[in-house]
Amino acid sequence: MNTHANGPIMLAAGGTGGHVFPAQALAAELDRRGRTVDIVTDRRGEDYSDRFPGQTIHRIAAATPSGRTLVGKVMAMARIAQGTLQARRLIRRVEPAAVVGFGGYPALPTMLAAITLSVPRMVHEQNAILGKANRLVAGRVNAIATSFPVTKALPENEDLPKLVTGNPVRDEVLALAARPYKAPEAEQPFELLIFGGSQGARSFSEIIPRALLELSDEERRRLRVTQQCRAEDLDMVRWIYDGAGIEAETATFFTDLPARMATAHLVIARSGAGTVSELAVAGRPSVLVPYPHATDDHQTRNAEVLSSVGGAWVLAEAEGMAATLTTHLAKLMAGPELLADAARAARGRGQPDAAAVLADVVLALANNELPGRAPG
Repeated sequence: MNTHANGPIMLAAGGTGGHVFPAQALAAELDRRGRTVDIVTDRRGEDYSDRFPGQTIHRIAAATPSGRTLVGKVMAMARIAQGTLQARRLIRRVEPAAVVGFGGYPALPTMLAAITLSVPRMVHEQNAILGKANRLVAGRVNAIATSFPVTKALPENEDLPKLVTGNPVRDEVLALAARPYKAPEAEQPFELLIFGGSQGARSFSEIIPRALLELSDEERRRLRVTQQCRAEDLDMVRWIYDGAGIEAETATFFTDLPARMATAHLVIARSGAGTVSELAVAGRPSVLVPYPHATDDHQTRNAEVLSSVGGAWVLAEAEGMAATLTTHLAKLMAGPELLADAARAARGRGQPDAAAVLADVVLALANNELPGRAPG
């Protein structure tokens, strides 16, 4: 029996928005249910602290044990050990009802601490293949929640509950679930939204303008481009679009990205788990370009979740991509029915109730009500 079943729920997340945003959505849902939530993160995760209003945020040491040198790896392991000791002290003090890890190495020390203290614990995997940090603890947790019906590299332990909850998305994106997609009309402006994230904005700044330049004069005049760029690329991209007569807005970051997604006729993006989940909930057609250096090529797996049902088109980042993209864009601009069909298919994959479903699982874990049996 969990003697702290009514205690706080501790969420371990950090590093990138892909890990933090689902934790944010779950925290908001648990807060609506009257549960106290504590957030454990690392230095980078503190950049997202404003996304957890009202929650207590704890910072611990963390590191990625993938340094290029032996010294670097040893130092990283020492930081993880330090973070684990910090997390053990924190768990003893807070006495959480359950600990939920969202993958990524910033969550690893907290999960290791929960394992050594036998606190009810689970991980949530955002991608279509179990991440390396989650793999390290997957055999010692009480449950694994996945975003997609098929997730690679899960433990074979049949007694370990593996529950498809979906990937929780931000409230701003949830609001789009009820907003229908409006296909572009002939000769009317075509809204194109482009974002590459930290792992791709550079190549997008080089490849995509080149592809748009090869469109016909008429097609370029229709375009209304919104593109995320690195600061050092902004002037170059603006110069290219201005010279081509393409109306464009460029910035290093858009705080209102969900609102821009709502009005987009087509999105070009990487295929991180968060992006794929948000496009599905919003029901927006997309051209997905998996980041070629993603661990275990997980972005290709994510993209296939939408492309397999006709909700997105996948392009590999390779030589000749610009020409392929030009041809594809011209076809889509001339075929609004293709975009409308893709929007419907994407929405069919959406799981707008993911935060609620995941919250149900977490609270069942805290109350020892999950089916199956996993390590104590």
